[in-house]
Parts: sequence; C-alpha cells; structure tokens
Amino acid sequence: MAHFFDMSRKPAEPELADVSGGNARRERTIQRLQIGVTGVVLMILLVGLASVIQNRAAETDATAVPEAAATTEPTAIATQNDPLVEAGVVPDMPSQPAPAAAAAPTPAQSDAVTPGQ
Repeated sequence: MAHFFDMSRKPAEPELADVSGGNARRERTIQRLQIGVTGVVLMILLVGLASVIQNRAAETDATAVPEAAATTEPTAIATQNDPLVEAGVVPDMPSQPAPAAAAAPTPAQSDAVTPGQ
C-alpha cells in the first residue's frame, strides 16, 4: 500500500495516445458546429413554415361566408321505412297516439245521473 501513495513514482502512460495530434480534434469540432448550425437552420425553416400555414388558415377563415345560403331546395322529410310493417309482421303503429274517443265518466257525473231515483 505504500507504493500507492508514493509521489516519486512516475504516472502511467495513457493506453491510447492521440497519434493524429490536433487535426482529429479540429475535425470533430467542425463536424459538431456543422450539425448545430444545420439544426438551427432547420428549426427556423420549420417555424417559418408553421407561420405561413397559420396565416393562410386565418385568411381563409376571414374570407369565408359565415352563414352561406343553401344551394338546393329542401325536400320533404321521407317517412322512415319499417321493414317489419312492410312484411306484415307488425301492424302499422301511428306516430302519435290517438286521443281517447269517450272519456270515462267522472264521479260527479255518475252521482248526478242515477237511474231509479
């Protein structure tokens, strides 16, 4: 353990030495700058494209007629076809219930007309 803290000992050489010198480092730096600049330019183009699309959409909304008239005449609403009624399986039921023809006599009427008194 004593040799671990010995300051007179020479430090170990790095296993992989940079044989190309500063040229490889410069190439990596230039490549990183190219990628960064390309990213910034692409983001500016993307924001510009989104702005153009948004302006066109706002212009289209502003020029559109909000309450345009119908171009065709409305037709009568067709009655719904009921295949069971057409086949004769189910009787045709009216859409509205028929009013009662004769209402049941009220208790006051039955007391007023009593036969045999």
